[in-house]
Amino acid sequence: MDMPDWKAKELTPGQLSDRSGVAVSALHFYEREGLISSRRTSGNQRRYHRETLRRVAFIRISQRVGIPLSEIRDALENLPEGRTPNRRDWAKLSTAWRANLDHRITQLSRLRDNLDGCIGCGCLSLGSCSLVNAHDRLGESGPGARVLDVDLNS
Repeated sequence: MDMPDWKAKELTPGQLSDRSGVAVSALHFYEREGLISSRRTSGNQRRYHRETLRRVAFIRISQRVGIPLSEIRDALENLPEGRTPNRRDWAKLSTAWRANLDHRITQLSRLRDNLDGCIGCGCLSLGSCSLVNAHDRLGESGPGARVLDVDLNS
């Protein structure tokens, strides 16, 4: 690992990759998507400001909890002067995302707990479908997995 000096103000893509644990190709993708930015040297090489480490960490942890990149981008764009998120920013954003995460946790828990049963799709392929979904009555309320979809059952 090519660790940069802790005082270094800029990092090469390789150094940022090594330090953040994110592949260089992912860094380039994040840049194309407007999530991070770099400057170009006179030799046309990318250089990232050291604060990009925090920004990449923010992106990765947000992705791990299931936040879509579009929402992450919106959150980063709403920061003053496009700065890197700090602790207060993270607290505010995580509070805003909490309801969405709670909703998905509920949906995943329902899926986990009922994975071996009927999902209400009307396929009639499971032996219990004729009992749970007689005459495909769940199909009358719309397409998709009617039993496990939290949005449809709320």
